[in-house]
Amino acid sequence: MNYISVIKEILKDNFGYRRTIPKLAASDLKKTYSGSLLGWSWAVIRPAILIFVFWFAYSVGLRKGNDKDGFPVFLWLIAGMIPWYFMRDMLTGGANCIRRFKYLVTKIKFPVSTIPNIVTSSNMVSHMGLVIIMIVLYWVLGFPPTIYYLQLPFYMFIMYMFWTAWALFAGMLSSVSTDFLNLVKSLTQALFWLSGILYDVADLGSATLRKVLMFNPITIIVNGYRDTFMYHVWFWERAESMRNFALLYLVMCLLAIWAYKKLRKEIPDVL
Repeated sequence: MNYISVIKEILKDNFGYRRTIPKLAASDLKKTYSGSLLGWSWAVIRPAILIFVFWFAYSVGLRKGNDKDGFPVFLWLIAGMIPWYFMRDMLTGGANCIRRFKYLVTKIKFPVSTIPNIVTSSNMVSHMGLVIIMIVLYWVLGFPPTIYYLQLPFYMFIMYMFWTAWALFAGMLSSVSTDFLNLVKSLTQALFWLSGILYDVADLGSATLRKVLMFNPITIIVNGYRDTFMYHVWFWERAESMRNFALLYLVMCLLAIWAYKKLRKEIPDVL
């Protein structure tokens, strides 16, 4: 089967199961927080605790209350942390998605290519809840919504598309190799510190390092959220960043298609 046929198969499967995917995503959310008294609140409580710790360190301790580009450090921080939580969950959850839903593959014969969409959709629902809370926080602290908020769906969309492609690629590899899954888990913390979440990449002294980091999809998305909430810059004004992201997305799609073509027949037997 050639690559064009593989692409058609993936698109056909996802379109054919377009009504089933949201139902499975909702079921996944319920399953994640079932048995907990606070339920879905944990999707907010856990990131809120970590955000508070960083706020205290940077506002009270390290930065001694200084602002960042005219905004409280707390607001600058959460504009990067909120998209990071989604991408962090997709890094590991995407890589583990096929193993997690292996019953769909081995018992129901569900199309493997649709499973990444289930995980991405589930995480996106939680992400949207956190974004609403972030908008409220900005408003309460004196920074009401602006026209630039109209580009939030764009950044959410490209983030969704990139990490769905990642989940297909990484999920296929992880289903046949636990070593790859362990590698992804071990790199997640490193990516946090290398992606400009706690610092501004533009402030780095090395021009070469800045250019390298601007090929990091996490950095591009984080900067996009800060452009939306703080710096009031439209995404089309970031032509270099959008070009870099498009190239990264193309590469990720090619990797995902390659992995699917090579491994899709082996997955049921391996799992």
